[in-house]
Amino acid sequence: MDGMTVLEELPAAANGRDRRRTELARFLKACRARVTPEEVGLPPGLRRRTPGLRREEVAQLAGVGVTWYTWLEQGRPINASEQVLLAVARALRLDGTEREHLFRLAGVAPSGLAQPGPPELSPSIQVILDSLAPLPAAVSNTRFDVLSYNQPYRSLFGTERTGSSKGFNSLVCMLLAPPCCNPCENRDEALPRMVAVLRSAYGKHVGEPAWEAHVQRLSARSELFRELWERQEVAPTETWPRIFRHPSVGVLRLNATYLTMPGVPECYIVVYVPATPEDQERVELLNSLPPGGWTHTCLR
Repeated sequence: MDGMTVLEELPAAANGRDRRRTELARFLKACRARVTPEEVGLPPGLRRRTPGLRREEVAQLAGVGVTWYTWLEQGRPINASEQVLLAVARALRLDGTEREHLFRLAGVAPSGLAQPGPPELSPSIQVILDSLAPLPAAVSNTRFDVLSYNQPYRSLFGTERTGSSKGFNSLVCMLLAPPCCNPCENRDEALPRMVAVLRSAYGKHVGEPAWEAHVQRLSARSELFRELWERQEVAPTETWPRIFRHPSVGVLRLNATYLTMPGVPECYIVVYVPATPEDQERVELLNSLPPGGWTHTCLR
């Protein structure tokens, strides 16, 4: 038995839910074994046969019944609320990544109140963005909040129109900027795709206050968004062509390419790659220009 793998221990017909419960049981046991009584203010006690906390101690710290916690750790099919899982996470001293893993294994989607705050980007991320010049590049999340960007991106989008040097939402700008001041030439093609990508990401966060508020704000500010949202279309984040118009450089045909960031959940680096040699020349010219030409204000 000791030499068997996790997969060998599972029944051949085990479904995904059964496997998650098995992983949940293993994860909770491992986390419990890593926490000493002294770390959580409990006396060490005598005659401990296993390292870490006892089940009844975790239950006491989390404010739940011993039987309920035992069943949770055994992977039994019981219901676990977000509040109770948060209490268990605190009792086991789980960090953000471990807490997210716990929720996923338990099959519970945490609300915005249970999530950590906006991700803090490492200074090295800005170094990477700057090194990608002359290609426009930025860090964005699945709500299209732009968290950081390089000089070519700033010139392409004219980010001074957002009212702040950092932090704006590219979908909001696309929706609210009038045609005369919108950098996207193929807006009619881009917007349905962006809203479909947003709805696909929203599916993982239904009911979370931050996401619900975001969708409500967009719906209140844009009739076009409401129409696109009601289509119930979903799409993945993938490379696709974008056509931009810059007041000094002219038309640029760029392919939006997305690079994942494993250390920053639900964020990615988007890099705009020229489609032709002529576009490459215009991108290089763009890199030498300050942002300008845009007068419309796009606030979050």
